[in-house]
Amino acid sequence: MKVLISAYSCEPGKGSERGVGWNVAREVAKYHEVWVLTRPDESKEAIEAELSLNPIPNLHFVYLTLPFWKDSLRWGQSGAMQLHYYLWQIQAYLVGKKLHENIGFDVIHHVTFVRYACPSFLSFLPVPFVWGPVGGGESAPLPFWTDFNWKNKLYEVARLAWRSLGELDPFTRLTARRSAIAYATTEDTAKRVRKMGASCVQVDAAIGMFAEEIEQLAQYPHPDNSSVRFISIARLLHWKGLHLGLRAFAKAKLSDAEYWILGDGAEIDRLQDLALNLGIASQVKFWGLLPREEVLAKLGQCSVLVHPSLHDSGAGVCLEAMAAGRPVICLDLGGPAAQVTSETGFKMLADNPEQSVSGLSEAMVRLASDHNLRLQMGQSGQQRVRECYSWEVKGKQLAQIYEEIVAGKSLNHQSSWTF
Repeated sequence: MKVLISAYSCEPGKGSERGVGWNVAREVAKYHEVWVLTRPDESKEAIEAELSLNPIPNLHFVYLTLPFWKDSLRWGQSGAMQLHYYLWQIQAYLVGKKLHENIGFDVIHHVTFVRYACPSFLSFLPVPFVWGPVGGGESAPLPFWTDFNWKNKLYEVARLAWRSLGELDPFTRLTARRSAIAYATTEDTAKRVRKMGASCVQVDAAIGMFAEEIEQLAQYPHPDNSSVRFISIARLLHWKGLHLGLRAFAKAKLSDAEYWILGDGAEIDRLQDLALNLGIASQVKFWGLLPREEVLAKLGQCSVLVHPSLHDSGAGVCLEAMAAGRPVICLDLGGPAAQVTSETGFKMLADNPEQSVSGLSEAMVRLASDHNLRLQMGQSGQQRVRECYSWEVKGKQLAQIYEEIVAGKSLNHQSSWTF
């Protein structure tokens, strides 16, 4: 089969959006002939270097950039970047249309950005269209806004407004309606995509891990049961909820435990002050921003991951912790809630901050006091990652989905797997 993939962000060896674009394309190319539309300024050099070392005969890249706006990286993740992304989608349609006339694609798949509130104009071509997984429909519950300063609240309001505008865009709604199947990263996003008119929606993660990564993380030995060390790995932003983790740790009163926080961001001063005011500063270690290798090494020295995010679509760190055999404590929100089960960790209710802090604290106490439970949950997490979040498994399943779509089979049933 001939497959056209739209991957605005795509680069080998990276995480987040870039990794999603590259990994989906690479895995699907094991089964079908794949053409990828992406940007040259972000990743062309890295892609061509990787393909020269490890050729993939079925994988072809077409680089396109706006003739009047070639530097798409200049503005970071600002509103200007969102405008560039929108206009790039129009150009992708024009290029994709010409390619289709010459090649004759069987399936078109929009992969990145993983964003539901923006259209993919490639869906308007007369070819079966797969959308996603897309995310962004998650929101921090309103009771948690009491912990936000005015800048944080302004960010949340702007995020909601931008998302609402995207939902009203007739082209976004047409993208949903024209999708043979739409994948959403969470049930929150799935509800919004269904509301926009998508007839077949399934909840699946956008992220995954390669078999060698999973096995590498599985080699980390479990810390002894003399004391417990909790760890959070995240950008230090208000919606990552690390203030809730610190409050829960203080409430747990685990005098012989430690809490490591890895990452940097706008909330660093506030979090350090909070640890001091809670009387736990001597037990909390802020490591700052570290290279990935050091981050994983630190994870291997800890017993439990704490990830109390308020609106993550994905959260690859939860998969990494599970692959390393570490239980995960999170809120019952967004992507982490879809990844973590009662066998692999604890996901606490998130009706209000006080309730969540109490739940997080109780989970910390229970795991700190039960070494066997930590081992059991860790083993279950490793099994879940291997079975459900392997890129190799995801590529094979996508190849199967493409074939079913082209064959005209009904996809209006819940799939038997979870990406």
